[in-house]
Amino acid sequence: MNFDYSADQQSLKEEARKFLAARCAMPVVRAVLDDPARAYDASLWSQIVDMGWLGSVLPEVHGGLGLGHVELCAIAEELGRALAPVPFASTVYFFAQALMRAGSETQRGEWLGPLAQGRLIGCLATAEGPGEALPRVPRARVEGGRLRGSKLPVIDGGIADAVVVLATEGDETSLFIVDLRAGDVERTPLPSLDPTRGLAALTFTGARAERLGGKGQGLELARQVFDRAAALLAFEQIGGADRCLELARDYALERHAFGRPIASYQAIKHKLADVFVRNQLARSNAYHAAWALDDGGSDLPVAAAAARIAACDAYWHASKENIQTHGGMGFTWEVDAHLYYRRAQQLALAAGAPRYWKERLVSQLEQRHSVADQAQAS
Repeated sequence: MNFDYSADQQSLKEEARKFLAARCAMPVVRAVLDDPARAYDASLWSQIVDMGWLGSVLPEVHGGLGLGHVELCAIAEELGRALAPVPFASTVYFFAQALMRAGSETQRGEWLGPLAQGRLIGCLATAEGPGEALPRVPRARVEGGRLRGSKLPVIDGGIADAVVVLATEGDETSLFIVDLRAGDVERTPLPSLDPTRGLAALTFTGARAERLGGKGQGLELARQVFDRAAALLAFEQIGGADRCLELARDYALERHAFGRPIASYQAIKHKLADVFVRNQLARSNAYHAAWALDDGGSDLPVAAAAARIAACDAYWHASKENIQTHGGMGFTWEVDAHLYYRRAQQLALAAGAPRYWKERLVSQLEQRHSVADQAQAS
């Protein structure tokens, strides 16, 4: 079984890299970081829309390209490598996946078409403060089709046009979609370590909410969305981690100390080798998750959790060692190393912290072994 990209997928990845190298250089990222009034780069977003990436995995009937999720993973890797300051993850990995998993055909037709055309930015709101990413009994409630309560932090919640919300309905938990342009919602910006992926608190004061999926299915549907988003985020993280390794290697080759490149010293070699090994382990797990995404089988929960854990660890380690390899310069604002560290920290919390995924991996493996033991006993 080959877990690597096919020739066509590799070609798509290479074209994405060329496009982002030309349109998303570091000055573009820094321009968003330096300007509190800019939540994302609108020009880059418009060009990504023109490339058709928003609709890559959406059905053609809804204006998408109908590609597989592995193709989307290839694009995600390059977006992560370039630190693209756009709401792609919120819109495509979370909002669109929620619609595709839980939405009716009517709901998909209403929301996915505008999304593919770039006329809609979406996001997902599940957490209600520090703690659980997926609260079993959310405080946000829907009564009579109206949503009341708060959600925070919500990635790209300050700029989104629509949001999928996990909320309580009666005695059960369900998913709902809310048009943020219709009013009855207050948005409050929140401080973020990575302002290129802004955070907001959303307070709903009777906003009209339409259920996605069946009543009481919200928690399970949200877990499925998280599984799918985790696999896609893993590729963003790997793209960033690989770029950190390249930056550290290039600097180590050009920086001289005591008459020789610092790359010739054993301590630096060991640092970079450790980063390479973690990146490769994360990539292997991510390839498995990408295959599971398209296969649609029962392997996805385990594969996504393993990919998420490995990718969080690899990106954090690579971004940290990139700063260390750059030495005293690595901690300065002028060097780009801190941009990757910021993104690594932000992505590690984007779909639940690593602790959540470790617990999910253990629970899924226990469940799988229990089923196997029962089958063997019978």
